[in-house]
Amino acid sequence: MTTGQISDPFPVGEDAGGDDGSDVLRRRAARALQAVAFDTIGTGYAEAFPSKDGQLACGHRLLTALEPGAAVLDVGCGNGDPTVRQLVAAGMRVTGVDLSDVMLTLARQAGHPGPHPPVLHRMDMYDLATERARSAWNVPRLGPAGRGTFDAVTAFFSLILLPQDEIPTVLGRLRELLRPDGLLALGMVEADLDHVPLPFLGRELRISGYLREDLERVLLAAGFAVEEREGRPYAPASTSLPPEEQLFLRCRRTG
Repeated sequence: MTTGQISDPFPVGEDAGGDDGSDVLRRRAARALQAVAFDTIGTGYAEAFPSKDGQLACGHRLLTALEPGAAVLDVGCGNGDPTVRQLVAAGMRVTGVDLSDVMLTLARQAGHPGPHPPVLHRMDMYDLATERARSAWNVPRLGPAGRGTFDAVTAFFSLILLPQDEIPTVLGRLRELLRPDGLLALGMVEADLDHVPLPFLGRELRISGYLREDLERVLLAAGFAVEEREGRPYAPASTSLPPEEQLFLRCRRTG
């Protein structure tokens, strides 16, 4: 269960950042370590972040623009609380992806009652909208075949695990999976950080963030118009974690 392993070795030269594939190998090693970290953290994450008011409010604003039965992709769904639960209860057809086996197990055990049970997959968000969705993760509907099939995407504090130079790539891939005028609900930490190692619930995670003006520029370049924005101060329950400013944005696919 707690493997933290990528499902297949990433071939050198495939989607490689350099001639020898060293950038790709470093990225995949970092993602495997992230999976191990969240496998270890498990239920501790919910205990450290018990209040999700900002995330729930952003989810509510998203739901006001969606019809019941809309297809929503939750990127970095974790244990499913609160976003999968909120979306399913509102009648959405939810697909969730996460890289942690333990978090996905917690999400499946939670049940999340609603008319359409969520479908949850173990998958690296970097591979969304690419052929690797099928070849590495056996989820073809989240690869090229799924382009334009989702009404909305939610990504609450999942993109912060990527280095800044990968975030525009993933945003572009999320845009591909959205239908024209599809919506993106995004949660980020406001901080000028680029994959900086920080202590996190007994583990070390590399975290990225943006100042809000910079984040909006990144979203605009990725093909999104920011329609709503909100900043909220947040103090985690764990005294080992510093207070943070959380940014919540509702965006619309352009073009």
